[in-house]
Amino acid sequence: MPRIINITDLSDEGLDVYVRLTEAQLRSRAEAEKGIFIAESPKVIKLALEAGYTPLSVLTEKKHAEGFGREVIEMCGDVPVYAAERELLAGLTGYELTRGVLCAMKRPPERTEEEVCAGARRIAVLENITDSTNIGAIFRSAAALGMDGVLLSPSCCDPLYRRSIRVSMGTVLLIPWARINLSHEKWRTEGISHMHKLGFKTAAMALTDNSIPVDDPRLKAEERLAVILGTEGDGLFPETVANSDHTVKIPMSRGVDSLNVAAAAAVAFYMMK
Repeated sequence: MPRIINITDLSDEGLDVYVRLTEAQLRSRAEAEKGIFIAESPKVIKLALEAGYTPLSVLTEKKHAEGFGREVIEMCGDVPVYAAERELLAGLTGYELTRGVLCAMKRPPERTEEEVCAGARRIAVLENITDSTNIGAIFRSAAALGMDGVLLSPSCCDPLYRRSIRVSMGTVLLIPWARINLSHEKWRTEGISHMHKLGFKTAAMALTDNSIPVDDPRLKAEERLAVILGTEGDGLFPETVANSDHTVKIPMSRGVDSLNVAAAAAVAFYMMK
C-alpha cells in the first residue's frame, strides 16, 4: 500500500530529488548505480513501471492521490508518496507541465553499444546534440518510425533529463540506447570507422554537392544502416560527412535550406527504415 506523507512545505529531505538536486546530481555519473531520473505525468510513469523501471518515491497533488494518479501510485507499491496542495507545488519550476504527478525512479544499468546494435538493422546516431527538447523529439520519432536503437556521441545531452523524457512522451524509456565509448576527439576522427566496426554502413544527414535525396533506393537497400544527425546550426563534423558511406539530404521547397534536426530525423527515419 502507498505510504501517503502530507507535506506543508518543501523542506523535507525526501523532496531533494524534486526540488534541490540538479540534473547532473540526479544522474550521478561518478556512481551510476545511485543515479535517479524523474518521470512526469501518470501516463509516462505508468509506461516506465510497465517497462520495469524501479520507483523510489512519488510527489503529487493531494487530490490526485485518490484521483487520476491513483492507479500509478498503487503500482509503485510501498514507496513514500509525498502529497501537497497545488498552491505549494506550483512553486516548483516546470510544475505546470507535469499533470500533477512526479515519480523519482532508479536509473537503469547503462547499455553498451554492442548490446544496442546486436540484431539491429537501423539505428540513429546523434552527434553533439545538446538540446534536451530535440533529443526527446528524436527519440519519439525513432521509437515510432522503426529505428532499432539510438547511439549518442560523447557530448550529447542525457536522454533521461526531465525535459527529454517529457518531450519523448516516455518513449526514451522504451527504445534501446547507449553512449558511444569514444572520447569527443576520437569520435570526430574515428567515429565512422567505429560504426563500420559495429557492422553498419553510414548515412550522414548533410547538405553537400554530392548529397543524395533521402528517398534514394540505395539507402533502403542497405542491410544495416546508421543514420547520423548533427546539432542545430553547426551540423555534423566535416570528418563525419567526408568519411560516411552516404551523404543524404531532404529536398526543400520555397528557398528553405533545412529543417529542425528533430523534424529531419522523423523524415529520415521514415524514408530509410
